Amino acid sequence: MIEATEFRKALGQFATGIAIVTTMDENGVPMGLTVNSFNSVSLDPPLVLWSLDKRSVQLDAFRKSGFYGVSILSAEQELASNLFAAMAEDRFEQIAWSIAQTGAPLIEGALAHIDCTTEQIIEGGDHIILLGRVVDIAVRDGAPLLYYGGSYRALA
Repeated sequence: MIEATEFRKALGQFATGIAIVTTMDENGVPMGLTVNSFNSVSLDPPLVLWSLDKRSVQLDAFRKSGFYGVSILSAEQELASNLFAAMAEDRFEQIAWSIAQTGAPLIEGALAHIDCTTEQIIEGGDHIILLGRVVDIAVRDGAPLLYYGGSYRALA
């Protein structure tokens, strides 16, 4: 049997970028969280995926909305990453954001915005995997916010 702490430690050896994934709930309230479980899947059609813990209080919003936005964070956005990793209720009041084509909130200052419609939701153990079709993107230059071994890192 694989111990959860050892599994987490092994996965921590894989350096990742940090993103904030967002949607709107059925009442038009913005929802979002920090993730490092984001991947590209396909170029044709353009597809991406990310995973969400089934115990998340935001699960219903992401299941029902039919869309989500991905804001890939810059090295200057550690505060935003921490804010959306916490359970603060007023996090959208503490940062600048805009609305994407789908209606998803997007975090200002991000290196990239990826606007998606939900293509498929897949059961994956204690998480769901949200496969999204990319409908719009925006990219700017800058250094990424990176995570490795349990802490933020910078490119050398």
